[in-house]
Amino acid sequence: MHRVRNFISERIANVPPSGIRRFFDIAATMEDVISLGIGEPDFDTPEPIVQAGIEALKQGKSHYTSNSGLSELRRAIAEHLDRAYGQTYNPASEILVTVGVSEALYLAFAATLDPGDEVIIPEPCFVAYAPEVIFAGGTPVMVPTRVETDFQVTADAVKKAITPRTKALLVGYPNNPTGAVMARERLNEIAAVAKQHDLLVISDEIYDRLVYGTRHVCFPSLPGMYSRTILLQGFSKAYAMTGWRVGYIAAPAELMEMMRKVHQYTIMCAATVSQVAALAALQEGEPYVQQMVAEYDRRRRLIVDGLNEIGLKCFEPRGAFYAFPSVEVTGMDENEFAEKLLHEERVAVVPGSAFGEAGRGYVRCSYATAYEKIEEALERLRRFVRKHG
Repeated sequence: MHRVRNFISERIANVPPSGIRRFFDIAATMEDVISLGIGEPDFDTPEPIVQAGIEALKQGKSHYTSNSGLSELRRAIAEHLDRAYGQTYNPASEILVTVGVSEALYLAFAATLDPGDEVIIPEPCFVAYAPEVIFAGGTPVMVPTRVETDFQVTADAVKKAITPRTKALLVGYPNNPTGAVMARERLNEIAAVAKQHDLLVISDEIYDRLVYGTRHVCFPSLPGMYSRTILLQGFSKAYAMTGWRVGYIAAPAELMEMMRKVHQYTIMCAATVSQVAALAALQEGEPYVQQMVAEYDRRRRLIVDGLNEIGLKCFEPRGAFYAFPSVEVTGMDENEFAEKLLHEERVAVVPGSAFGEAGRGYVRCSYATAYEKIEEALERLRRFVRKHG
């Protein structure tokens, strides 16, 4: 008798499930839980963007678009990148609209990796990075970052990880889960390493608009980096459009041609209504982005100061909407801390190890939730740390 297991790819089976989901599933069965775990805006999509989507449906805009996406959306994206970062892309051949940055990440690896190619990935990092490399047949090489360098990856760390099989470097800043932002000086040092060793750079900049007291540096805008960088971007975080599932890739035409080929056969095109809404986001969404960033900054100051006051030492995150405190003071590891906190005080956080080995001893706390809920969560955390600290 056959076994279903015989039909399953070993490569896929060997990738563990996301470490985030377990705590969300437990929290969903409990009452009065304050979630600092979810990594999405708590704001509704701004009204002009919603109305653009509704009007698109009313007007019958429910058919396929070009594989690359609506031409007017690609032009607007190109104008946005030029205006924001001084980086010029040809909307006809160098921009591709995707089903969120998740698809963009898949396309980047599927189109560039051969079996055994290595990709250097700084960690802690977004949970999908290493699995997507494996799904594409590549080998992820994890490079730890430390709180001593504000969780910024260093050029020396990248150099030490390079082997004859290294093909690419994946950087994701502003960072999920730490909230770290890369300084221009460090990015220039990493760019020099990429040029010296002829590496492709895949730069996930989905949180670029969510920065506080600093300016985001767009990696392909660095000297000499346009020709060797695949930029991943999207609308989910800054415009509160997670469920619309619309992102994009910007890259040199020769690289884009290969990614478009995978996209054509796998996806066809991103949802038309979402593309219309994304165009409205670029045209009318800026005031709403500014309002949301100001509120995130207010919450950021509250949660970071509060965690440090409690004794959960937390460096200052300068981007995204995450704080990444150490739980060392409690004597627990990150998994025990998160589990006990959820059951005893009804506060959900994510163990740092869900984001890689370098996250051990930390938990991720999202401040994409209401200010009042963060205040209450801090009170519960204070009680919990007094009990266990």
